Amino acid sequence: MIAALTNTGEIMVETIGLGVIGCGNFGLFALQHFTQVEGVALKAMAATHRPQAIACARRFGIGEPVEVDNLLARPDIQLVYIATPPYLHYPYAKQALLAGKHVVVEKPLALRLEDAQELLQLARQQGRLLITNLMQRYNPVFDKVSQLLTEKPLGELLHASFENYAADEGLPPEHWFWDREKSGGIFVEHGVHFFDLFAGWLGRGQVVAAARSLRPGSGVEEQVECIVRYQGHVLVHFYHGFHQLGRMDRQELRLVFELGDVMLQEWIPTRVEVRAALDEEQTRILCGIFPRAVLDVIAVYAAKDRQACSRFRPRDIYQSIALHWGWEAHKMQRYGQLLRDLLADQLAYLRDPRHVRRITEQNGYDSLQMAIAADQLAQATTL
Repeated sequence: MIAALTNTGEIMVETIGLGVIGCGNFGLFALQHFTQVEGVALKAMAATHRPQAIACARRFGIGEPVEVDNLLARPDIQLVYIATPPYLHYPYAKQALLAGKHVVVEKPLALRLEDAQELLQLARQQGRLLITNLMQRYNPVFDKVSQLLTEKPLGELLHASFENYAADEGLPPEHWFWDREKSGGIFVEHGVHFFDLFAGWLGRGQVVAAARSLRPGSGVEEQVECIVRYQGHVLVHFYHGFHQLGRMDRQELRLVFELGDVMLQEWIPTRVEVRAALDEEQTRILCGIFPRAVLDVIAVYAAKDRQACSRFRPRDIYQSIALHWGWEAHKMQRYGQLLRDLLADQLAYLRDPRHVRRITEQNGYDSLQMAIAADQLAQATTL
């Protein structure tokens, strides 16, 4: 239990003990945010003796790493965070669930769908959390795009693309990332974030095309891409390439609507840029979705020039605009906030099962299912 009632009927938050299995640089980053959530205390670390893990132990004063069995046997640990390479997610998550622990696991949930399904069934049987760290749905930008899709100031969504030109400077040839038996490949190891993001906006999708490219001379998979069809008519293109200098690492997400484009920068987007041609009411709705945005008017159309046409439909256009929102936000600060929000959301559910979570156990499975479908199709069309 992580909550109790006082004599006055108020909820009193009790401390939940957190244990971590595996810990590299990202594990330390995540733990520094998880431990800022009210009622969370890191108790122990297991399954790693890397220099980063020793530094993490010093950071939190939890002593040297212990064996996994010893960590899972501790009664003061109720929640386990698994931050190992992907091929270890399934065995450690299973072991933790069997020990009666709640589990937060780094993406992906597992490397095989049958393993992920087994974990979900086990979590239900044990009455425990099993959350994959898919934190994108906690981003305020996620909500803004959801409003655009619902309120439709830019009309219907027609197409979208996500282009991820990632750095590989920290991924030497011997790194587990390049070993498909350990990582699952780029779609599985990395793409699950973005399959889940678009599923949150558009619902379940279907992979209709995919391809990958191997690096000449080494044979490692360095580029993958796929097209997913959503809602029967919206085509979304996903591209991931790990081949850039660190200082050239960049991502861009574009959403093409009937009346304008929306651009999101970075793989955890903080900034939104909209370019559109709208009437007065559409402009008002757009500004309501993005309060305190900077709105630049590019052109204003006189009465005789307001009439336009697209998709066989007449359009009444008052002005062309460029809108910028969120440029004061910092990516790493946003990243940390998403981690805190994810864990706080799950703990709120543990305290009150009526709480509706943004991320559930099913998200980890569904995103993996999409990634495996894309990966299997891509392998059949290797370049």
